Amino acid sequence: MNTKEIIAMTSAYVMHTYGRIPLALVRGEGARVWDAEGREYLDFVGGLAVCSLGHCHPAVTQAIAAQARTLMHVSNLYHIEPQARLAKVLVENSCAGKVFFCNSGAEANEAAIKLARKYAKKNLGPDKYEIITALKSFHGRTLATITATGQTKYQQGFEPLPQGFKYVPFNDLNALKEAVGPHTCAVMLEPVQGEGGVYEVTPEYLTGVKEICRQQGLLLIYDEVQCGLGRTGKFLAYQHYGVEPDIFTLAKALGGGFPIGAMLARENAASAFSPGDHASTFGGNPLACAAGLAAMDQMLNRGVVDNAARVGEYFKNKLALLSGRYKFISEVRGRGLLLGVELSVDGREAVVRCQDRGLLINCVNNNVLRFIPPLIITEKDVDAALEILTGVLDEINHGGK
Repeated sequence: MNTKEIIAMTSAYVMHTYGRIPLALVRGEGARVWDAEGREYLDFVGGLAVCSLGHCHPAVTQAIAAQARTLMHVSNLYHIEPQARLAKVLVENSCAGKVFFCNSGAEANEAAIKLARKYAKKNLGPDKYEIITALKSFHGRTLATITATGQTKYQQGFEPLPQGFKYVPFNDLNALKEAVGPHTCAVMLEPVQGEGGVYEVTPEYLTGVKEICRQQGLLLIYDEVQCGLGRTGKFLAYQHYGVEPDIFTLAKALGGGFPIGAMLARENAASAFSPGDHASTFGGNPLACAAGLAAMDQMLNRGVVDNAARVGEYFKNKLALLSGRYKFISEVRGRGLLLGVELSVDGREAVVRCQDRGLLINCVNNNVLRFIPPLIITEKDVDAALEILTGVLDEINHGGK
C-alpha cells in the first residue's frame, strides 16, 4: 500500500483520536525510518521516547522471536521466569524492593495511585486518599491519570472526574507545603516534565518535597515513564538528585519498542498490596518481559546510558548556540536526550518543514520543540539533524520563505 491508501484506510476504519501527520511509516532501523514510498527520515521522536535503542534493535528482535517460539502468554496465576528475571534486574538497579508489571505508562501510574491509597488507608487512616501533583504534569489517559494530570485540556469533556487530586505549581515548595491537607497521602511528580514542555525539577525542590513527605508521613511517587531508563543520562532520572522515591513508574523504553509498563515500590509501600488488590491480564507476560530483559541488558551493559549523557550534552550545547542566533528562541532546556526548545512563535510549522527535509521532531504546547531521539544516536546524527533544523529556522526567521 502507498501512503495515500494507508491514510484512506485509517480514516475509514480507525477512531479519530489522533491528529495524525500525513505520513505512513513502514520500516525502521536504528535512528532512521522509511515511509511507504521508501523515503528515509532521521527519527528524533523515537516513538515518543519508546525506541530508546533505535528501531528493531537486533538484541530485542531476537529475544522476541525466540520467546514467541517458546511461550508467548500465560496467566499471572502462575510463575513466569522472564518476569521474575526482569523484576530482579530493575530492583537491583534502583531503590525499589518489588515490581508490578502492566502494559503502559498510564497503567503503571494507575497502579501507583492505587498502591498509595491502599498504603495510606492501612497505615495513616481511612480519610487519607488525596494525591498532590504538579501543574503542567502528564500522567496518562485513563480517567484517574488524566485527573492526576495537571493540564485541564486533557480533562475537558470527561467530567465528572474522580475525586482526590490537587495541583500545585512545579518547583514551588511553598505552594506544596500549603497544599498538604488532612486527606493528603502522597505527592506525585515527574523529575522532568516531558509532555508539559520539558521542565526539569530543581534539586532543592526535590529535597524539600522529600522532607515534607517525611514529616507528614506521605509517600513520594515519581513518574519516570518518559524521563526514566537512560533518557536523561542516568538509568533513572531521580539518580541525578539523590532523592529516592517510595514508588516510581516506568514504561516507554522498558521493552525496547514492545509494550510493557512497571510500577516499582520500596518494600514497606509494596507490602500494602495483597492478592486480589490489583492485577493485569497481560502484564508481565513472557513475551514482553523477554523484550524488556534484552532492552535492559543493552541499556545497562552496552554504554547506552553514557551515550545519552554525552551526546545529549553535545546536542544541548549546539541548541544553545542557536538560541543566540534566533530571537524567537526563548529557552533551551532539558537533560540528556530529553531536550526542549521553547519558541516565541508557533512551532508546529517547524515540525512540518523538518519532516519535508527528512527529520522527524515533535512539538508540545504548540511552541516547544521536543527532541526525544533514540539513545543510540551519534554526534554525527545530531549534526545532520541540526543542519536541517537550522535551515528551517532560517526560513522562519526570514518570514517563511
